[in-house]
Amino acid sequence: MENQAMHKSLRNHVSSPILSNKNSTFAPAMKSYISIIILSVLFLATSCKTEFEKIRTSNDPELIYTKANNFYAEGDYYKAQTLYDLVIPFYRGKKEAETVFFKYAYCHYNQSQFMLSNHYFENYAQTFTSSPNQEEAQYMANYSLYKLSPNYKLDQTFTERAITGMQKFINTYPNSERTAVATTLIDEMRAKQEIKAFEQGRLYYEIKNYKAAINSLQSMIKDYPETQRSEEIRWLILDSNFILAQNSVFLKKEARFNETLKLANRFIKKYPESVHIPDANRITQNCITSLKEIENVGLKE
Repeated sequence: MENQAMHKSLRNHVSSPILSNKNSTFAPAMKSYISIIILSVLFLATSCKTEFEKIRTSNDPELIYTKANNFYAEGDYYKAQTLYDLVIPFYRGKKEAETVFFKYAYCHYNQSQFMLSNHYFENYAQTFTSSPNQEEAQYMANYSLYKLSPNYKLDQTFTERAITGMQKFINTYPNSERTAVATTLIDEMRAKQEIKAFEQGRLYYEIKNYKAAINSLQSMIKDYPETQRSEEIRWLILDSNFILAQNSVFLKKEARFNETLKLANRFIKKYPESVHIPDANRITQNCITSLKEIENVGLKE
């Protein structure tokens, strides 16, 4: 009897209005609350999208232009660019075109689309030749190329274009406040090219392609006469010449040892404190000895 009473009590408890899934009003209320939140979020998202879409599809150039400028001022360059795209054909040839094209170029720049910003700034400079933004457009066209300049290990086409463009800018606007910055950027990019040239020459040396190493490093000396690596470059040229002379066929040995001897004497004179002086002296003595041996062979013949 006692157990039956306990089971009856438990059944009544489980089926109480508070906990029973069947009778409780809590679960439906919670579901309704969640549904309202989801619908509200979807409504807000849809209304925001619809607002921009309404502008975009309005076919009202003046409205689109105004809103594009607003987005531009707010820093939303993607939406500004999207709207400028639509009104460019309408404003082409009108007074607003100058502003549209200028901001359009900046939209690409501010989204790190540097190839496109280079193109549009160049196009702007060529189209609006009397614009007060002419100097800035030319500078930004070249600065976009600078932003495309990669690590020295990669192809340096954009670096070369940026250097050429910045130098042209300096020549065109020698008194511009941007000239000092342009000069600094050129120095930075040339330093990058110098590193690439040096590493290329050293790579040839390390893989024992001594002819290529000599040609590459000699070209570097001509291209970068003020380089801080001149001692190391001339040492690599000297050692490459010496190794090449040692491994040459007999008919080429004399000329190559003579050339190496000249380079060794110049190196010793130019860099008397160099860590390579002991090796340079060794090369000098080896060249003298080898040239005597070659001379003796000639006398015997």
